[in-house]
Amino acid sequence: MQAPPSYRVLVIAPTSFFGDTGCHVRILEEVRLLQRLGHAVTVATYRNGRDIEGLSIRRTLPIPWRQHYEVGSSRHKIAFDFLLSLTVGRLLLTRRFDVIHGHLHEGGLIGIAAGGLFRVPVLCDLQGSLTEEMLDHGFVTRNHWLFGPLRWLEGWIVRHAGRVVASTEHFARILRAEFACPADRIQVLNDFVAVADAAPAESATQNARAQLGIPEDAAVVAYLGLLAPYQGTDLLLEAMPRVLAEEPRCHLLLMGYPFVEEYRAKARALGIDAAVTLTGRIPYPDIARYLSLGLMAVAPKLSRTEGLGKLLNYMALGLPTVAFDTPVARSYLGSLGQYARSGDAGSLAQGMLRILRAAQEDPAGFARLRQNLRQRARERFAGEPVGVILNRLYGALIQGQKSRARCVSGGRKGG
Repeated sequence: MQAPPSYRVLVIAPTSFFGDTGCHVRILEEVRLLQRLGHAVTVATYRNGRDIEGLSIRRTLPIPWRQHYEVGSSRHKIAFDFLLSLTVGRLLLTRRFDVIHGHLHEGGLIGIAAGGLFRVPVLCDLQGSLTEEMLDHGFVTRNHWLFGPLRWLEGWIVRHAGRVVASTEHFARILRAEFACPADRIQVLNDFVAVADAAPAESATQNARAQLGIPEDAAVVAYLGLLAPYQGTDLLLEAMPRVLAEEPRCHLLLMGYPFVEEYRAKARALGIDAAVTLTGRIPYPDIARYLSLGLMAVAPKLSRTEGLGKLLNYMALGLPTVAFDTPVARSYLGSLGQYARSGDAGSLAQGMLRILRAAQEDPAGFARLRQNLRQRARERFAGEPVGVILNRLYGALIQGQKSRARCVSGGRKGG
């Protein structure tokens, strides 16, 4: 059987890669998968971030007025993306790449510009709508003068990329309906997770509980991800007093960053600080050890278009989960999720209580739910199909680029 071809891939990551959460995890797992398939991958990214052993990472120059990590929409990203464009250009001048894999809309835009200049085909890998994310982050409003031009730019990017990858079928529908992206250039590429390797040893979990000072009899509700209003962190904390009023053994394990001290102060103000542990950033290799402390998990993200990859980590460990009722959450959890009304702390609390009571009142049914979650992750979100799809997309892009080059060359000779 003939081995698949190997390609030189330039990955553009317009973020402070690696940051242990969110889109960083998708980028990392895709790069590792590409490497296992024999592709040579170089990652171009912002100045800040943690290097990963075995990955070729090229970073931008720093900017003196912005030293810390960029999270979400920010006007400072304009400067970072300009420097990232220079880094990409320098790489393309000094090395030969077969394909550019641009993550997020900024990576797609940089890739389209650089790919056109250097005649390298471009795949744009998206996890949600650029303008909807800016609305979620409070960066613009729908009445802001920038919203219209940004919406136009978002449409231009998805229509000019050689191929567009969407992390969910819901977002693929948005690309077709709202941005007129041709259906034959869209590929749904789910986030993926290794279920078999997910569960840590029991001793490691016990050590983590002791390290964090969580009581042995606590019913732990786990959250992993960024801490921010658009992630539903405020609503999660506001739901906790209602949960504790009925389930006083409940303990919220809040894992992530930034704004750790701000949310610690909010927990104190709500009078629930004894029942809340904020860990700050958890290194990606350690997340299973800490998530395994959870009896259940929660995913209160408010966005209706952005990916929700943390659900796969929850599912791989068999953690029953309550999430706000969005198309993205349902695409991951299906009928196995517990859903709350979006933006409603009371509904979120009731969803948490339903899961906690089910664990007490129906242990056998609770165990089946855990098993079914792991099975769904294994069957629908394994990594192997992702590799097959990426190989096919890269091959089609490269072949299309060669065909266009032959047409141009033939036209010149004919002229």
